[in-house]
Amino acid sequence: MTVALAVTLLLGGPIRSLAIRLGLVPVIRERDVHETPKPRVGGLAMFIGLAAALTVAEHFPMLKRDVYGESNTIQALLWGAFLVVVLGMVDDKFELGPLVKFVGQIFAASVMVVKGIQISWLVIPGIGIVAVDPTLSIVLSVFLVLALMNAVNFVDGLDGLAAGITCIAGLASFAYCYRLAISYKLTGATAPALIAIVTVGICLGFLAHNWHPARMFMGDTGSMLLGMLLAATSITVMGGIDPYQLGEQIGHTVNQTSSVHKLVPAYLPLIMPISVTLLPIADMVMAVVRRTKAGMSPLAADKGHLHHRMLQIGHSKRRAVLIMYFWSALVAFVTVLFAVTPSRQPVVYVAIGMTLVGLVMLLGPRLGDHRERLRSKALRVGSSPTARHRARAGGNGAAAAGQAGSATANATPNTTPNTTPNTIVNGTVNATVNAAVEGIASQGPATEAGPSIPAIATSSENGNQHRTLSR
Repeated sequence: MTVALAVTLLLGGPIRSLAIRLGLVPVIRERDVHETPKPRVGGLAMFIGLAAALTVAEHFPMLKRDVYGESNTIQALLWGAFLVVVLGMVDDKFELGPLVKFVGQIFAASVMVVKGIQISWLVIPGIGIVAVDPTLSIVLSVFLVLALMNAVNFVDGLDGLAAGITCIAGLASFAYCYRLAISYKLTGATAPALIAIVTVGICLGFLAHNWHPARMFMGDTGSMLLGMLLAATSITVMGGIDPYQLGEQIGHTVNQTSSVHKLVPAYLPLIMPISVTLLPIADMVMAVVRRTKAGMSPLAADKGHLHHRMLQIGHSKRRAVLIMYFWSALVAFVTVLFAVTPSRQPVVYVAIGMTLVGLVMLLGPRLGDHRERLRSKALRVGSSPTARHRARAGGNGAAAAGQAGSATANATPNTTPNTTPNTIVNGTVNATVNAAVEGIASQGPATEAGPSIPAIATSSENGNQHRTLSR
């Protein structure tokens, strides 16, 4: 892990500078949320960190005996990872079509699976251990690799999101595999434990360059590589561990239906790929349904992923990433703890409590908007008389003033026949203005949200006083 972290961290800067110098900085796409173009070559640094760590690991006596000497798992992984990196770099540069990209993913996954990383058995509740046919094993393994590659690729939309979620998934997988290797003496779990912890290392090394505000992105190169590593970890568990030996270590007979339900650690290889990547898989399924329903290709890009929706709710980019970290860690580590802890009831209580905390965090902006609406409503109705009532009173006063002025204008010619027209007009204006002033004065001081009150200005011209309304 340390080697993978250090190499990825140290190579990130030079690779980024080289990409900028060579003009390998793609333009901003419609679905992107960043505002300035940044290089998408982080996956290359991650692959070099992976290769360096696995090369160094071969010189450890225990790893050389239990991993490199038992199978060709690491060689198969490096072949598949190399093909994925080549495909990802071409896609990041030339924007391959969804179908071409999918065919390339199938080819890379097939090479890795054929070279040795395959599912060899399944533990089915109520039935027991089922040996998988070689052809079906290849199909299931390729399908799992494709699912996790695209799941991580779909969730890679915010700074640090894909790397952080994969890091959490790798830690959970490592904890489970390490438990099998140490507690149950299953040497077959050493290889997946090595892959998982190296994945954690390259994710941590890349996060130093990808945390918001990011200086570099992993691109499809990095996201597909991380998905392949997670799939390889899960497949290696189901292909490298003898379930009968696991049953003997736990103390149950795995071929009896009555005791199979007690073998949670044996079931966990089936659950682990889904639990540690629950959010990416859920996002991928919703994206496929959404795009298919809209008549689009399931692999076409859009702006309706989970992280886009969280930004629309009102979360900041960092807050959205941290919330998705929280949910990923909650599901992944609760699954592992439920499998390896003798007393599972406290784990359930902790999971329920943390779920409630996560819901409050997720709905934070909406709760804030609700509080703001309540505060605005209190400002509108909290004082007496309210601004609305005062405005209504002012309107009534102005209407009354208009009626009074009209009555004065109608009555003046009949009662004062010798009054000049100027005197009649001045009397009408004076009465109207006085009534309006009284209506405005009755409103009191202006509220913060209310309209501005016009001021009364008095001037003298030719011995006649004129009142004008000025704002």
